[in-house]
Amino acid sequence: MTPSQLYAVVEATWPAAQTVERGCWTIRDGQGGGKRVSAATARTDAITAADLPAAESAMRALGQTPLFMIRAGDEALDTLLAGAGYGVIDPVNIHLAPVSELNAPQPHSTSFAIWEPLAIQIDMWATGGIGPDRVAVMRRAQCPKTSILARDGQRAAATAYVGLHDGVAMVHALEVTPHCRRRGMGRRVMLRAAAWARENGATHIAAVCTQENAAANALYASLGMALVGQYHYRIKEEAGPT
Repeated sequence: MTPSQLYAVVEATWPAAQTVERGCWTIRDGQGGGKRVSAATARTDAITAADLPAAESAMRALGQTPLFMIRAGDEALDTLLAGAGYGVIDPVNIHLAPVSELNAPQPHSTSFAIWEPLAIQIDMWATGGIGPDRVAVMRRAQCPKTSILARDGQRAAATAYVGLHDGVAMVHALEVTPHCRRRGMGRRVMLRAAAWARENGATHIAAVCTQENAAANALYASLGMALVGQYHYRIKEEAGPT
């Protein structure tokens, strides 16, 4: 799959509250849902320094710090932003595999695909820093979707959100409770997500995570998911009142 296809999957499965095309930019209103739904992206590779103020003003008008997503093909924009004082933040890896590759048997009644998420899942996400604004992103997604709940015995152990677009089921917000880590719970979630994906006609399963998240990157590699793309953000911190 091409990088542009995977970026479209990210966009459809983790959508901004509103997206507006303004000149050579796509501006996103994230409403607190994180960088992925708040970053501006270029609609052309012919961006110049004269184009930056329009994007910056549009983001500030939304109460957002100027932030840009840099994808494959955005190398000139990356250089331009670096020269304008924008620093790199949160480089992200994209992992992908055919759903047929994640087809191992699981213990009976230890993981479930559920929509809407249960209160215990909302609590697990909140404990991991995935608060109401990010849960709102999941709820407003218009694609086929589900959440995954995995149990360790009788206790809730892990959760994730999965959205499906263009044959790809993308896993977001994978969270394992601290007392259940290193017990295979993340793998259990991914296998259930892949089963749901197959049942709903997906050909591939994907996941995104920051390059700093060693545990998640190791999990996806152990499942045979290939590293197929990357992106990062550039941010310019605004000076506050003195």
